Amino acid sequence: MYEPIYKCFEGSGISAYSKRKAKQLGVKIRESKQPKKKLDVLHDGDVVASIGAKGYKDYPTHLKEKGKDFADKRRILYKKRHESTRHKVGTPSYYADQLLW
Repeated sequence: MYEPIYKCFEGSGISAYSKRKAKQLGVKIRESKQPKKKLDVLHDGDVVASIGAKGYKDYPTHLKEKGKDFADKRRILYKKRHESTRHKVGTPSYYADQLLW
């Protein structure tokens, strides 16, 4: 039967990993109001970015499903792939890198 493409994030809520990282960055996060995104990042009550496509897994998901070795390999590949955009503070790419990977 049909399985939704967004199954990897549906109903799982926000990971403890992402909550901890958000606290370190001084932002708040909530499940996104945009249907294709995982998280909204809020600073002073305003949404500054919507991050994470629901169809893709992130570090905490890989960690839970396949273990630390596999998750670490995926993290390295993610960081290489997004090297040119993930360092500019305040951008969606920065928040995705910091909160999901």
